[in-house]
Amino acid sequence: DAGAAFLGVERSLTGKRWRARLTDERAALALTQQFGLPEIVARVLVARDVGPENAELFLNPTLRALLPDPAHLVDMDRAVVRIVAAINAGETIGILGDYDVDGATSSALLVRFFAALGRVAPVYIPDRQQEGYGPNLPALMKLKEAGASLVITVDCGTTAYDPLEAAVAAGLDIVVIDHHVAEPRLPAGCIVVNPNRADESSPCGNLAAVGVSFLLVVALNRALRQGFWYDEGHPEPDLMRWLDLVALGTICDVVPLNGVNRALVTQGLQIMAQRGNPGIAALADVAGVDRRLEAYHAGFVLGPRVNAGGRVGDSGLGVRLLTTVDVDEARAIAQRLDDYNRERQEIEQGVQEAALYEAEQQAGGNRPLILVAGKGWHPGVIGIVAGRLRERFDRPACVVALENGIGKGSGRSVPGVALGPAVMAAHQAGILVNGGGHAMAAGFTVEEDRLDDLRDYLASHIERQLDGEVLAPSLGMDGVLSPHAATPDLVELLDRAGPFGAGNARPRFVIPQARIVDSGIVGKGHVRCVLTGSDGTGRLKAIAFRSADTPLGQALLNAKGAPLHIAGNLRADEWRGVSSVQLFIDDAAPARQG
Repeated sequence: DAGAAFLGVERSLTGKRWRARLTDERAALALTQQFGLPEIVARVLVARDVGPENAELFLNPTLRALLPDPAHLVDMDRAVVRIVAAINAGETIGILGDYDVDGATSSALLVRFFAALGRVAPVYIPDRQQEGYGPNLPALMKLKEAGASLVITVDCGTTAYDPLEAAVAAGLDIVVIDHHVAEPRLPAGCIVVNPNRADESSPCGNLAAVGVSFLLVVALNRALRQGFWYDEGHPEPDLMRWLDLVALGTICDVVPLNGVNRALVTQGLQIMAQRGNPGIAALADVAGVDRRLEAYHAGFVLGPRVNAGGRVGDSGLGVRLLTTVDVDEARAIAQRLDDYNRERQEIEQGVQEAALYEAEQQAGGNRPLILVAGKGWHPGVIGIVAGRLRERFDRPACVVALENGIGKGSGRSVPGVALGPAVMAAHQAGILVNGGGHAMAAGFTVEEDRLDDLRDYLASHIERQLDGEVLAPSLGMDGVLSPHAATPDLVELLDRAGPFGAGNARPRFVIPQARIVDSGIVGKGHVRCVLTGSDGTGRLKAIAFRSADTPLGQALLNAKGAPLHIAGNLRADEWRGVSSVQLFIDDAAPARQG
């Protein structure tokens, strides 16, 4: 029964109903037979809406098959004409990027492309706390003072009307490369390339900004080739070598890993594994990653460190790291970012505890949104804390840092609720000073005395989106597994369905009737344990991150032999040359519910 709770778990220790991801057993069998896939891989694919018509491209995504012609984007041709003219005339092209990983990788991609053409492009990354998100006129004027006659904004700019229009009036030409949801109005006098423009029909609305930037680079390279630029003694760059930057930005911006994004990330991870970028290699070294770099490392090891400079330190460090060709400089920057990341973790912990207390007061109601605010909260970590609240309560969450009557807010959403458009609508309604974003994330500025209005408006907007549906917390499962079956070979098989991320969830299995033979707290509130099967055979290492003070963590620590259904995903684990498997625990439930 597809409607029945998986293993009968109606309410788990994290408050979720378990459900089976696979609802069509026959389709999985057909995929197994047609493509010669292992049954478990076929089941995972069908559960993610992969059928015979798209299985080949899903398993072997290629840019040749999936990368669209950049010219299909509105105003891409105009942008290319202006930038190529600047290249030919020897103009200085400035770059202004956002301070997150998507902005840093987008900026680094353009810097490296222009450097390959023999052009030096000055970069400006606004300070998160002092300047806020997006372009501001003083920053643009600094680029103009550095000699720039043309500025390309990346991962920002679509709704920056006043500063961009003032910069145009001051004599700067502006090209905006962005992916955030746009209003019908665009900055006057600017060339805006954005698959999420109101007048755009592109199928590439899920691209991160670095993906749009890569399309720009492809278009520029083609135009230069057609203009015989490379025939005049200029070597044509290999664009593929920069796909590690594209993969890093795409994964960290949590856009769906399907279609062209899947091809960009798959190819980019292959480049990243070669560690040809000195900055990426140095960051992996300082983080202690001594194995092949994968999507997990990009999203949870490298990304947070690149972000740390923008959150609590120097916003420009990420771009400097990703563009340097000096190995020693890369090591020094990577170490600074690692230090900032530790500082960020300490700050985050304090804000998270305060925000969680406030969120729990709201979670008991029926509202489809959590919005908490606090004075003294560091604005550099509110996005991370919003993500934690979203995970904890399985509904959209916004966290606001208040100072001097003004709140800087960041929000994270759940599938099925587009938060960015809701925030933009609140801005248009006059509730926000500014705001924008995309489906899964948003940022905004709000006056403190409008917080209640904002909470009511967003809740109402989300309820209209849901159209009567209730946000019922649930967790999808791909099957049951015994500790004996959790082998490195199985992980390798499952990886054929990767890379995993937004839009392609990592397979999650349940160890039924598991018994905990050892447990304890490690690190900052992580619970590690060793599981065995219901018959007492088999051993499987497991860990539940940031769970020690939660019902899940307490159940793992105090099981005392009581059986639990334990759900999580399998990860390869190597120690001193020995390969094993570890379960990353997501949830658990008393086995009596089965």
